[in-house]
Amino acid sequence: MGMVSVEHVVSQLRDELGRVGVTLPSLRVDPVSAAGEVPYPLVDLGRCNLDTALRLVAVLHEVRR
Repeated sequence: MGMVSVEHVVSQLRDELGRVGVTLPSLRVDPVSAAGEVPYPLVDLGRCNLDTALRLVAVLHEVRR
């Protein structure tokens, strides 16, 4: 995979999750990991409520089938 911005990946992830009915309200680029001298940006999936966790479980289960 070539150079891809972490912001672009987070945007794509947000869009794709939204298409299957999953919203992670805290989804973002982790600012601490992206600010270092040699940045190694991490995607912070954040926290979600029980309903969102159950939706994510259902989507992952369906994909695995």
